[in-house]
Amino acid sequence: MMINESKNNPEINMNRFVSIVIPVHNESENIKKLIHGIKKSLDGTHLPFEIIVVNDASQDNTLDILREMLVDVSSLRVLSHKQNCGQSTAIYTGVIAANGNIIVTLDGDGQNDPFDIPRLVYLLEKNECGNLQMVAGFREKRKDTGWVRLSSKIANRIRVFSLKDNTPDTGCGLKVFYRDTFLKFPYFDHMHRFLPALVKRQGGEVISHKVNHMDREHGISHYGTWDRLKVGVVDLFGVLWLLRRVKLAETCEHNKHEYK
Repeated sequence: MMINESKNNPEINMNRFVSIVIPVHNESENIKKLIHGIKKSLDGTHLPFEIIVVNDASQDNTLDILREMLVDVSSLRVLSHKQNCGQSTAIYTGVIAANGNIIVTLDGDGQNDPFDIPRLVYLLEKNECGNLQMVAGFREKRKDTGWVRLSSKIANRIRVFSLKDNTPDTGCGLKVFYRDTFLKFPYFDHMHRFLPALVKRQGGEVISHKVNHMDREHGISHYGTWDRLKVGVVDLFGVLWLLRRVKLAETCEHNKHEYK
């Protein structure tokens, strides 16, 4: 379903329009299967959607494949960075361009399961917390090496202890949130690692939900363990600085008729 068709259709509830944002860099062997999987997972849900792939200056033929898919996949949109800017900037580019009120992010490596998307969107809309702003995926059974799982577990515990974001797996790329919520965040590189903490900084609620995690069929991870550790420590102190300086004011509007 194309975005223009949805906007012109009075039967479409645009408040439920979902924009799936996928940052990719050198994922030519994974992106085609991922896009078809997303389309298949949502086609029968009655949720209007678009798929936004942000090509972060890939050096392989990722962009060529995406251009070919534009012909056959009407819900697909493709944006490209002229230079490699990183995952956070690619997500930011996609969210800014999104038409949907609900944003879904997932990684371009094919390890997130597209069939988890409808369930997470449902949980966000159900809003059992009253002020739910984000549903974060929790990869309880990760298909990674033992060393990666151990290092991520340690990093998550340090982050939860420091930021109090109560999110067991903030590194999971599969997240669902409102576009307006994201646009209120301060932008900085690597911000995608701290989205739950930024939601709570604004007074919103975050819940985690178990999601499937699949083997990476092609390619290699773009992040090494030491890369994650180095940027993670620096960014953690930066986010702590942000959290300590926010002030949430309770506001009421006075009606002139109260004083008559």
